[in-house]
Amino acid sequence: MEIQHLSKQYAVKRLLKSDAEQVYQLGLGNPQYFVHCPPEPSVISVINDMHALPPGKTIDDKYYVGFFDGERLVAVMDLILNYPEEHVAWIGLFMMDKAYQGKGIGSLIIGECISCLQTYGFHYVRLGYMKDNVQSRHFWMKNQFLPAGGEKENDHGVVVLMERGIV
Repeated sequence: MEIQHLSKQYAVKRLLKSDAEQVYQLGLGNPQYFVHCPPEPSVISVINDMHALPPGKTIDDKYYVGFFDGERLVAVMDLILNYPEEHVAWIGLFMMDKAYQGKGIGSLIIGECISCLQTYGFHYVRLGYMKDNVQSRHFWMKNQFLPAGGEKENDHGVVVLMERGIV
């Protein structure tokens, strides 16, 4: 996949270890996320996230990307292709710079990503959010994601599975 096609509005690039400090700073502006998904962010946790993979996937399936407005990191997305099955894209993380929130920019980015994924033959985009995180629930429902009929318990609480069809 050509990652620059994920957005027409923002420059998109794979994030590297050298970008971890920028991602960490973006994370610090989102304390609500870490209330539901501890621990607090660190440069090391960012680097670990850049390489974390679900079972059966390789680094070739993972796109840990940043959306940039000039030099400024606007959003981070962890995208896994063909997970948990073929023609499904999994969003493991989507986080916006606090200064860009509440302006429709996150929804714009998600819409552009979904349009791109559709051109690559994907049928669904799936994700999970922490059940107690009302802000996340609202954002994903606003972006046409619906509960996908499942909840899973993890160390931090209950994860609600959501999906959006894109065919």
